Amino acid sequence: MSIETSAQTSTDEFEPEGERTTTAPVTRAGGPKAANGFLDRFFSVTLRGSTVSREIRGGLVTFFTMAYIVILNPLILGGFNASSAPLDVTGAFLPAAQVGAVTGLTAGVLTILFGIFANLPFGLAAGLGINSFLAVAVVKDVSWPEAMGLVVINGVLIVLFGITGARTAIFRAVPKELKAAITVGIGLFIAFIGFVDSGFVRGTQSGPPVQLGDNGSITTLPTLVFVVGLILMGILVARKIQGGLLIGIIATTALAMLVEAIWHLGAAGPKNPDGWHLNTPVLSGQLLSVPDLSLVGHFDLFGAFHRIGLLAGLTLVFTLVFTNFFDAMGTMTGLAKGAGLTQKDGTFPRLKAAFIIEGFGAVLGGANSGSSNTVYVDSASGIGEGARTGLASVVTGALFLGSMFLTPLTSVVPLEVASAALVVVGTMMAGQIREINFRKFDVALPSFLTIVTMPLTYSISNGIGAGFVTWVLVRAASGKARKIHPLMWVVAAGFVVYFARGPLGNLIGA
Repeated sequence: MSIETSAQTSTDEFEPEGERTTTAPVTRAGGPKAANGFLDRFFSVTLRGSTVSREIRGGLVTFFTMAYIVILNPLILGGFNASSAPLDVTGAFLPAAQVGAVTGLTAGVLTILFGIFANLPFGLAAGLGINSFLAVAVVKDVSWPEAMGLVVINGVLIVLFGITGARTAIFRAVPKELKAAITVGIGLFIAFIGFVDSGFVRGTQSGPPVQLGDNGSITTLPTLVFVVGLILMGILVARKIQGGLLIGIIATTALAMLVEAIWHLGAAGPKNPDGWHLNTPVLSGQLLSVPDLSLVGHFDLFGAFHRIGLLAGLTLVFTLVFTNFFDAMGTMTGLAKGAGLTQKDGTFPRLKAAFIIEGFGAVLGGANSGSSNTVYVDSASGIGEGARTGLASVVTGALFLGSMFLTPLTSVVPLEVASAALVVVGTMMAGQIREINFRKFDVALPSFLTIVTMPLTYSISNGIGAGFVTWVLVRAASGKARKIHPLMWVVAAGFVVYFARGPLGNLIGA
């Protein structure tokens, strides 16, 4: 499919849909024959063979399918005290309630903007994978405001790529097999995080690096709740139940509350290894509250470069850009195809506007300390309900804004339940492995190293670097140097420097 063609030939991606002539209208049997009202005309509802009621229904379904992120994102990025949250290099953490509030705010604003300007039925929210990357890897070296500053820079670059057309050049440079391998690797990475955080996988004092539970057995009730939640969510997703993840999170949380009410396990600690690894699932206080938006604007744009150096900072930005870039590109193309909005060359209406606003999702997400926001593949549920226009996205966004008032509910969901959702989402991402031809070893080895290096080193950037360097070296030595894009050589060389930064730093210092 040629995404590049549309990006180069489009003259004004923000013009009203009715003025465009490049996309043939979609017609459906039994659909309305004429536009009715402002919403119908503005969003070209009839032109795309839909109805206002169908768009509203599709927007509702998309929200309930995506709503788990309002609960999950605070559990990944934040916590309720210093012992239950990812701490940055200064020892600080993000309060879960505040993360929940900005998660709903950012997703709401962006999804509404996307609906109005891109006129596509896609929902946007904090991207799973990048939030885990920030919590597990990035804040080990920088503070939370500095990490969010890197996210903002990442977003500005993606917006510029979208405006200038550079995004298409980068897209052409990276082989499709490596794009798929990166998605699979991130899926395994977040799944491994879920296994470890739930206690399903633990380290050993001697012998293999990891093992199942405690000495090869599941010995705690919280880990058993994780297993039940994983199976339940898997069944719901397999049966294509709308909102399956959200239903699974709610149901498993209810089970966790029942377990806690009967056995009073409490929080895990040195004297209580069988307790809950994060917050105890006990409902207390009020369910509704005024959202605390203290994290809005709480970012440091260039602080990370002062703390860890220019090269390390640029490497983190590259990782963020690369992850945002290819995940969103593939997701939007697939969703547009599912909605019947793609043209013969694989492009879809308002492509440039979609790229720009998706990039702005990283800017706003970082500025609000809620992590980079991107298009969600869960939007396929609303498309399955008949959504074909941005009106559905406006409905979804409005519901996200309403979710800000329900952030106290995040304190009830234990980490074991969130971990089950991570494993399910990781499984979905791993499905991209079908795009890799493992019969060609010069393709198989770089792809395999990309996939396994991420979870085994707890680093997305390490996996990308291993794949890029191996791709260039193995393909070149196999007589295929001319088929390697020049940009790949540049990026691979940068990763070689990154991997050798320790010895090189010592050499320069000497």
